[in-house]
Amino acid sequence: MNILKVSNLTKTYKVAVRNSGLKNAFKSFIKKEYNEVKAVEDISFELKKGEIVGLIGPNGAGKSTTIKMLTGILKPDSGNIKVLGMNPSEDRVKYVKNIGVVFGQKSQLWWDIPAEDSFDLLKEIYKIPDKLYENNKNELVSILHLEEIIKKPVRQLSLGERMKCELVASLLHNPKILFLDEPTIGLDAVSKVIVRNFIKDINKKKKVTIILTTHDMRDIESLANRLIIIGKGKKLYDGDIKDIKEKYIKNKIVEIFFSDLKKIPDIKNTKIINKEKDVVRILIDTKKISVSSITLEYSKVCEIKDVNIIEKGIDDIIYDLYQELGLWVFI
Repeated sequence: MNILKVSNLTKTYKVAVRNSGLKNAFKSFIKKEYNEVKAVEDISFELKKGEIVGLIGPNGAGKSTTIKMLTGILKPDSGNIKVLGMNPSEDRVKYVKNIGVVFGQKSQLWWDIPAEDSFDLLKEIYKIPDKLYENNKNELVSILHLEEIIKKPVRQLSLGERMKCELVASLLHNPKILFLDEPTIGLDAVSKVIVRNFIKDINKKKKVTIILTTHDMRDIESLANRLIIIGKGKKLYDGDIKDIKEKYIKNKIVEIFFSDLKKIPDIKNTKIINKEKDVVRILIDTKKISVSSITLEYSKVCEIKDVNIIEKGIDDIIYDLYQELGLWVFI
C-alpha cells in the first residue's frame, strides 16, 4: 500500500544577481535583479508502508528542498504531495502528528533542560495519551540504554547521546513516517552502529516508513533497500541498491596466496596488478570470468594457501554512478 505519493513536484527560488564593482553594487541597492533557479523540477515517486528509502545526491542537488516540501515546511510551486491522504503544507497540524523528523544538525530538544523534560513537553505538544507516552518512552529509552543519560541537560550530552535522544523524541507519538536527515553525522563508529541497528529494529517492529538523506553511504548500505538519486533538481535514479551494485561492481581484485608458484597462468579477461613473494593480485572482469575459474587455473601450477576477494565499496560505486549521471562536477 502506498502511503506517500509525489507527482511532478517543482520548486523555484529567486536568487539575487550580484555583480562586482561599486557602481553595480549601488545599482543593485536601488533595484535588485533576480535569476530563477529550479531547486526541484518535476520529481515523482511513491513509497510503500514499511519501506526504508535512501534519498541522496551531491550538495545543491535538491534533496533538502524535497524533504522540506515532504515535511510541510515548504510549499511546492507546482505538483502534488499526498502523504497518508494529507497535503503536508495545507493539513499541517494534523500532518505533523503522523510524522517524525530528525535533522542531524538541528535539535528538537531544549538545550538547558534534561532530555526527559523535553520528552514531557513533546507529550503535551503532540497530545499523547499518558499510557501510550509512558510505554513508548520506556521502550525506546530501554533499547538505547538512556536511563541515566536523559536526566542530564541536553547541552552536557555528547553528540552520540544527543542523537539517540533525538530519535526517542521523534518516535514518542508513534509516527507512521520518519524523516532522517544525516542521522549519524559526526558520530563515532560505535554510535553509528548503535543508531543504525536501532533504526532497523524500529522499522521492523513498528513498520515505520523511513526516508533517509545522508552523505554517509554506509548508512544507505546498512539501512536502505531502495535508492532515489536527485541531481540538478531532477530525479535521476530510482531503484534497488542491489541493481546498482551488480552494474558497477564489474571488476574485482582477487588475491591468491600461494607456495611454489613458478609461472603465472595466462588467463583471458584478467590483469596482473602485482606479484610479491607469496601473493599475486589479479584484476578480473566478473562479467566475463568467475573467481572459481581463476582459482582453478592457479591450482594447476601452485599450492593455493588462501584466496581473498576485494570489491568496490559503496562510496566508490556511488562516485562512479555520479560520474555516469553527469554529477561528478558537483562532488
